[in-house]
Amino acid sequence: MLVLGGGIAGCWAAIAAAREGVGVTLVEKGATVSSGAAGSGCDHWESAATNPCSGVTPEELTRAMIADHGGYNNGISHYIECREGYDRLLDLEAMGGKIRDSEDEFAGAEFRDEKTKFLFAYDYVNRFTLRVWGTTFKSALHAECRRLGVQVIDRTMATSLLSEEGRQGGRIIGATAVNGRTGEFLVLRAGATVLAMSRPTRIWLFSTGLPGLSEFRPPQCTGDGHAMGWKAGVEFTMMEKSVQAEWSGERSYPPYGTGNTHNTWYACSMVDAEGREIPWVDRDGRLLESVSERYRPAPGQRFFIKGGGESYFPLHDYLGPDTLPVDQLLEQGFKLPFYADLPGMPELERRAIWGLMVGEEGKTKVPILQNYTGAGFDPDTHLLQSYGDGWRSGAFLPQERQLFGLPGGMMNDWELRTNLEGLFAAGDQLFASNCHGHAAATGHYAGRHAVEFAMHAADAPISAEQAEIERDRIMAPLDRKRGLTWKELNAAVARQMQHHCGAFKTADLLESGLAALDDLEEHEVPRLRAGNPHELIRTLEVMNILTNARLILHASLARQASSKHLQW
Repeated sequence: MLVLGGGIAGCWAAIAAAREGVGVTLVEKGATVSSGAAGSGCDHWESAATNPCSGVTPEELTRAMIADHGGYNNGISHYIECREGYDRLLDLEAMGGKIRDSEDEFAGAEFRDEKTKFLFAYDYVNRFTLRVWGTTFKSALHAECRRLGVQVIDRTMATSLLSEEGRQGGRIIGATAVNGRTGEFLVLRAGATVLAMSRPTRIWLFSTGLPGLSEFRPPQCTGDGHAMGWKAGVEFTMMEKSVQAEWSGERSYPPYGTGNTHNTWYACSMVDAEGREIPWVDRDGRLLESVSERYRPAPGQRFFIKGGGESYFPLHDYLGPDTLPVDQLLEQGFKLPFYADLPGMPELERRAIWGLMVGEEGKTKVPILQNYTGAGFDPDTHLLQSYGDGWRSGAFLPQERQLFGLPGGMMNDWELRTNLEGLFAAGDQLFASNCHGHAAATGHYAGRHAVEFAMHAADAPISAEQAEIERDRIMAPLDRKRGLTWKELNAAVARQMQHHCGAFKTADLLESGLAALDDLEEHEVPRLRAGNPHELIRTLEVMNILTNARLILHASLARQASSKHLQW
């Protein structure tokens, strides 16, 4: 079996398959021990509905997720997440990952269960989201892959899917790849293949000077699997959905590095320039007098799901200061700038945010916790200013977009198979993908079902012609001594997408955008150059970015109707 992508979903797919006794090869563009969107950590594990403290069932939670997005959600993958997410968490603990407050750092906290030593986030009554030590997870997964005998091929980028008889839409029987250190070209054959790569990024926003700030996710997560899948004939849905950007581009502040109230910082107290506290209210507008109330459902509310900004139904929503427009707060007499008031919170809540959550979330342990602490920030005495529009990390224009908040992706059935025989998908490869727990649960699930398929798959030879065409395509930039660099093309694609596929869309705009991308494909891609295998990987990534931009434009043209749930 072949797994493409060594992030969370890919590692879990490989582990599940290897435990069934089949040979597994995992191909990863980076270093599997720390690569991927969650390679640097995660601070919470959503939807662990089967943990012994949970007050909701997997069925209730899945239905709520679907309803809160008006039906534009992947009920299959999120049911798998809700049903099996806690099992994967226990597996991680057995591998050496830390999921409990074993040192009793938070003994006596309202969010702690004294029997299990689990720490919970967001809804303290229903307790289905756990605070975890996610920086311990990726290394544990990598070690388990090695222990099980998974063949891990690091620093190697998958470039295309190989199909039976070389036909688009045919059964997938392997893939091609190139090593980013040596330039070696690989042809891989498999009975079943699991795509477990990232969602597309750097589509609308890219900084040539500060490429590391081009996306919330790692900048090398460029949707390579989406591009490969589309060329092979995979069916997609919801690719027309995009949201206004945050935590991206050179005008952004580091993720979770400014005062706010959402996700990692939920439910932090906020004050204005004169120290006046900005109120928290529940879904019905009832003023919450204490910090404890912010973590409890409203009267008559069964439970709530964090992330009110992505919810359209108050049944499972919550409200807070960050849901109020800044101009409305100014009309009420509040004065800028606003600040996160960690010193004004109970000690255990303060330490849970600054230390545990900020310390374990991806992209925060070093750039935020370590650097801010080294610069003298003390959460016991200091406020942290909120920039941009008052709550987010930067103020972005309507045309500056991201594929964020349950974006589009590959269609799947109940085995997480795509429409192509022999090809399975997991994690961010799926439409309406979510966070760490979703990637873990769907990766393991896809791996199990891919094994079943591989066991009975008929042997099929690789098309030498298909592999040779791909080798010639990807190696061409190495043969050019002069021409265009990958950064220049990435900037050009982003500019065209801002012009033609921003907040406002019309058929004429979208058609014009496709024409502009066709022009880049015809005249600029043949000029791309790469001086070495490392630059070749960066170049191939941008070629995939261009392909994904075309996919998004075609999806947008097909929609022909506005939808608030798709922010379209």
